[in-house]
Amino acid sequence: MGQKFSVIAVVVAGAVAAVKVAANGDGGPKPKKNKTTTSVVEVTLVGASPGRQILILFGPPGAGKGTHAPAIEKKLGTPQLSTGDMLRAAVSAGTTVGKLAKQAMESGALVTDEIVCGIIAERIANKDCANGFILDGFPRTVEQAKALDAVLEKSGESVTRVIELKVPDAVLEERICGRWVHKNSGRSYHSKFAPPLSLKKGKLPKPKHMCDDLTGEPLVQRADDTSTALVARLKAYHAQTVPVLEHYGPAKAVGVDANRTMALVWADIDAATN
Repeated sequence: MGQKFSVIAVVVAGAVAAVKVAANGDGGPKPKKNKTTTSVVEVTLVGASPGRQILILFGPPGAGKGTHAPAIEKKLGTPQLSTGDMLRAAVSAGTTVGKLAKQAMESGALVTDEIVCGIIAERIANKDCANGFILDGFPRTVEQAKALDAVLEKSGESVTRVIELKVPDAVLEERICGRWVHKNSGRSYHSKFAPPLSLKKGKLPKPKHMCDDLTGEPLVQRADDTSTALVARLKAYHAQTVPVLEHYGPAKAVGVDANRTMALVWADIDAATN
C-alpha cells in the first residue's frame, strides 16, 4: 500500500489563497512524523464572493459534457474545472498541495480525497471563479461529495445545482466506439456523426482513413473506447453516480435527457441553470 497524505483544515472563505505549510523552516512547530503522514498543509481561502453559482456536471462517457459545458461557461461566466486538469496544473505550478499530489503519484499511492479537495480549494480562489465554477468529474462518490460540502460550508456556500446528462447505454456504445481524437489538439471526430474530411464515402474508419482536418495528422482511438471497456465504465459510473445524486436530492439534482437534438438538450440545461 502506498503512503497516505493528510491535508487538514481546508478553509474556504474566498477568492485569494494563502497557503501555510507546517514543515521545517517555516517558523512554526514541526509536525510529528509517522508512517502515514509526510506533510501537513493548511489552506485558507480569503474573501469569497457570496452567491456564486456552483455546478456539478455529471454524465456517462459520450453523453455530451464536452459539447455543452462551453455553453454553460459562456452563459454563467464561470470556468469548467476538471479534477485531472487541476491536478496536473497544481503539480506543474509546484503549489503546496500540488507537491503533496506529486509525492503521492511518485510513490505509487493514490491521490487522496483530501489532496483533491485541497487542490480544488486553491483553484476556486482564482479570480475567474468569482461568479462560480463548474465541476466536471468530481465528486464521484458520496464521501467526496461530503468533503466538497465541507470545503464550501466554510464560506457559507454550497453546491447550487447538479445536472446529469442521461443517455441510454445502448446509444452510448455507438457514440463511444465511433469516437476518434487528434491527440495533440484534443479535436474530436466520430466515424458516423462527425467524420473527418479524410474519411471518404464508402470507406471504413480505419487508421489510414482517419486524419485531422487541420493538420492531416493521424487520429487515434482511446484504449477504453471499446464495447468491452465501455460496459465496465458504465457499470462503475452508474454505481457511483446514483448515490451522489441522492446525496444532493431532487431540490438540487436535475436529470436532462441528452438523447435528443443539441438544441433540445441545451434548452433543458438553460432552464436548469437559470
